[in-house]
Amino acid sequence: MTPEQIGILGCVALVLLLCSSVPVAVAMAIVGFVGFACVVNLHAATSMMTFELYKTFASYSLTVIPLFVLMGQIAFHGGISRRLFGAAYHWLGPLPGGLAMATVGACTAFGAICGSGPATTATMAAVALPEMRRYQYSMELACGAVASGGTIGMMIPPSVVFIVYAIMTEQSIGKLFISGILPGLLTALLFCLVIYWQCRRRPELGPRAPASSWKDKILSLRGAWETLVLFVAVMGGMFYGFFTPTEGAAIGAAGTMLITALKRSLSFKTLVQSFHETLRTSCMVMIIVAGAAVFGRFLAITRIPFATATWLGGLALPGWMVIGLIVVFYLIAGCFVDALALVLLTIPIFYPVVLNLGYDPIWFGVMIVLVTQMGVITPPCC
Repeated sequence: MTPEQIGILGCVALVLLLCSSVPVAVAMAIVGFVGFACVVNLHAATSMMTFELYKTFASYSLTVIPLFVLMGQIAFHGGISRRLFGAAYHWLGPLPGGLAMATVGACTAFGAICGSGPATTATMAAVALPEMRRYQYSMELACGAVASGGTIGMMIPPSVVFIVYAIMTEQSIGKLFISGILPGLLTALLFCLVIYWQCRRRPELGPRAPASSWKDKILSLRGAWETLVLFVAVMGGMFYGFFTPTEGAAIGAAGTMLITALKRSLSFKTLVQSFHETLRTSCMVMIIVAGAAVFGRFLAITRIPFATATWLGGLALPGWMVIGLIVVFYLIAGCFVDALALVLLTIPIFYPVVLNLGYDPIWFGVMIVLVTQMGVITPPCC
């Protein structure tokens, strides 16, 4: 068998393993190791897997992930997420569907200090769902607002998906972060407009909350200043080159700890819990990255990505149509595969295609995050 045929069989085997509920990282590592052994030999596959695992877990650039995750965990356990929702509630609650819009707004703000879509969703679900249930909101609307709003954390910097994409493609993390701000804010605004329109048509979906006085509205903003300070400090420092993304993540995590310590909202027990959740989430991400690295080496030696790029580039199709086909693929695949795992699986294949078509890799990264964000909340995943 030729290396290309082995590569195709490996991709089919990976899909079968994923459909059999094998963990994504394990499936990619198994297929990558066995496939590499088939193409070269067992000794080379063992050496390759050892090297890739060591390189992943010893990578300095990946230290940015646990630092941003720690930043989000401390913000959650320190009550910043509750204060964000409180501020959004006072300003948007009296509107039709106001609590759902407040949830989207709080998710957007919390995403600016968290970096993880699933973590943002889980956090805001614990904060917002009881309030919407208390005001007799439709649970379909409430759950939809939390699920869709939580995905904005994938786009609003700092984003773990952007970080991994930047490392894989050797692009600037800072440029990707800055490029994600406007699409993330626009997505949040569109979500709020849809919620408002639906609740104007059907008021029973999202009853209005009691109106807040201007004094309460102004006072509620005190709960949002921490997020603004952290976001400006981290993003501004990276944008103007005062520090690297890793240093920015460390400053953000330290700043969050300092703010919660000054407000005395973080106990020793919750601090330990923050470390525990950070360790669990970071290990999950790192293992997936390591498995994707093994699988990527297998794809590279079979030359599947380069053959795919050559084939798509040779089709009598305009570039925008090829990009459209890639978008459709991500929308469908996002229904079944986690966003981070999907990016890790497909970037080695599609990135050469995009470069061959002459598209900007930063723009492509933002587009991929947006469409995987859509796929995450599309059935059956939601």
